[in-house]
Amino acid sequence: MNGLQRRAGIRFDLPADATGWQRCGDLLDDPEHFRTWQALLSEWLVEQHGTAPSRTAAGYIMSWYLHVPAYAAALLLHHERRVPSLDPAELAFRLNEGRPHPDGIAVLGDRFYCLPSDPGSALPEATVVADEQALVAVLRARYTAHAARFVAAYTRVSRLGTRMLWAAATDALDNSLWWAGKQGGTVESEGAGVADAALVLDAVHPPLTSASTLRTTTDADGHREWSRRRESCCFSYLLPGESECAGCPRTCGRRL
Repeated sequence: MNGLQRRAGIRFDLPADATGWQRCGDLLDDPEHFRTWQALLSEWLVEQHGTAPSRTAAGYIMSWYLHVPAYAAALLLHHERRVPSLDPAELAFRLNEGRPHPDGIAVLGDRFYCLPSDPGSALPEATVVADEQALVAVLRARYTAHAARFVAAYTRVSRLGTRMLWAAATDALDNSLWWAGKQGGTVESEGAGVADAALVLDAVHPPLTSASTLRTTTDADGHREWSRRRESCCFSYLLPGESECAGCPRTCGRRL
């Protein structure tokens, strides 16, 4: 699976030298770790842009963290039709030494959910579900449980509201399902990722804030391409010379 994607190194253990690796459970148990992470990011933002608005730093970390469980779930669903437990104790990530974003993800637990046809369905760590609808329901439940712990922890150390955090959780899942297919490099593989997003986010499943917002648009050359409307804001526009991202809710009339 690691060779089928380019956004982060994927592994199923921690290296002997785990310097730079963070267990998700440790951050959620002690949210002060998020302040340390934000301080590292603020230093980088000052180096790159001359300023570090607190909302921008908080927004980046919000999005980066939520993409860890979302991306792990999306890759395993897309390539193996499996769902890992997504328990914070069983996920870890490595911070890049430059821009401090997660550039490695470790799925540490052995437990997974799968379909009856899965060749590993007889393993003791497997939980077999009836069909794809049941599998994606498990994915939503496991991801939402992880995101709920993040929302509870992050509201203690940031000024971002609960609605914004759940909007970001929705974005992370929709994005990750799309990316898992898009990285196949063909129209068909991207379409399969879009189909996964439509399957998982087929409707609004509260506390997630929307169904998948993926849709086709036409670029300046008249070519059709997939794009999506964001539910949350990363506050990049607060940096000098930056404007809102494509699909930003600030420009689409969405309530933050």
